[in-house]
Amino acid sequence: MVLKKIKSLCPECLQVIDAEIYEDEDNVEIRKECKNHGKFENTYWSSNELYKEASQYDHKGNGIENPQTYSNKECPSNCGLCREHESHTILGLIDVTNRCNLKCPVCFANAATAKYIYEPSYEEIRKMLRTLRANEPVPAPAIQYAGGEPTVRKDIVELVKLAKGEGFTHTQIATNGIKLAKNPELAEELKEAGLNTVYLQFDGVTEEPYIKARGRNLLPTKLEAIENCRKVELGIVLVPTLVKGVNDGQIGDIIKFAIDNIDIIRGINFQPVSFAGRTPSDEVEGQRVTIPYFENLVEEQTESQIKVEDFYPASSVIPISEFIEAIEGEKQVTFTCHPHCGTATYVFVEDDEIIPVTQFIDVDRFFNLLSKSAEDIKEGNITGKAKTIARATVELPRVIDRSKAPKSIDVKNILTSVFKERSYAALGEFHNKSMLIACMHFMDPWNFDQDRVKRCVIHYAVPDGRIIPFCSMNTIYREEIEKKFAISSGK
Repeated sequence: MVLKKIKSLCPECLQVIDAEIYEDEDNVEIRKECKNHGKFENTYWSSNELYKEASQYDHKGNGIENPQTYSNKECPSNCGLCREHESHTILGLIDVTNRCNLKCPVCFANAATAKYIYEPSYEEIRKMLRTLRANEPVPAPAIQYAGGEPTVRKDIVELVKLAKGEGFTHTQIATNGIKLAKNPELAEELKEAGLNTVYLQFDGVTEEPYIKARGRNLLPTKLEAIENCRKVELGIVLVPTLVKGVNDGQIGDIIKFAIDNIDIIRGINFQPVSFAGRTPSDEVEGQRVTIPYFENLVEEQTESQIKVEDFYPASSVIPISEFIEAIEGEKQVTFTCHPHCGTATYVFVEDDEIIPVTQFIDVDRFFNLLSKSAEDIKEGNITGKAKTIARATVELPRVIDRSKAPKSIDVKNILTSVFKERSYAALGEFHNKSMLIACMHFMDPWNFDQDRVKRCVIHYAVPDGRIIPFCSMNTIYREEIEKKFAISSGK
């Protein structure tokens, strides 16, 4: 049965073509045909049931009010952002170099493969940061420096200071950790410059995944980098690239490792490998990891301490933004990404027991309470706002099962503070004692969905003033942009 008609890409020529998402027993598949390159059928989601459950959290946004390009071509043929884009930037990315101190087979961005060097100047990066901050009505709040390997730049510390100076409230770098391991002072310098998070490539807890995916055993290097960050209390998010048959058997072990180091590791963002054009068609399905596949492996490998039903789409948190917007009267960062882009849960650890937030908070009831309160506030006046908050505060305990909650935190008090006192700092306590476990499945030409890219909230800023959605950048635009702004040939 056809679930949806969409626009996709031909994996060979990258032209926009018609496609269908359809049920195939329990799977959800995507099929399409290019007049020049034939038919393609690939996995979209590996569970029809979970596909439909995620679809319930479908929230369209309004995009930005000041797009950089006109929508005069079929999406995604003129990204930049255009008026067809339906979400604003939540995380901005800037590739500060395509140089790297590794040559990973799974990487889509490095000078050794490209044969040229792309490395924007300090002033070009300043302009890109300002482009992201100029988004209306909500400036991009967070920035990630990526690459290549950002730490090979001698001015990476100055670039972090620059981002803070331009108004970003959250800064992070995506890194393999080699420089952090070799240079203990670098972590302290980055922390003092204002870096919030090290987004650390971390593929497993044994040497095998690194040898297969990175070409050498990097586990000791990762551990040394983590220790150097711990010494200066610089928070880490682990970022495993998941490839079926390489490290999908270590998901539970990675979670356990993170929990054992919860003092410094703030979360894990699993990223199933995206096939950015260098994988033969007949190998894609054998290596494909989908979100449902990931969720089932988490349940299996944590012995059901974390279950499939503990995960929610990233878009499910929209009611939190709506509520804050209603009581503050200002536009807020809103996760209007497509419900099939990512999944996440928060877990707490107490006496070696993993306690997902869903086991002591009725998440759907909580979100409904927030949505109803926001709606009531928008329809009322100042008095109505106060009454609505008071009523919601009374109803709040009904969404919490305190007998199952971690004893180390007062969940009711934290959530009540948010309602009554607007003490969002209280959420910091909630966050600091928990760990985010997420999975973001970026698209490639085989599973590309125009609807998803229109809703993307993770955007690259590029030197020509455009802002390009993540999956469009890595599928279509990267080579074109890097060649246009290359500064020299790679060696």
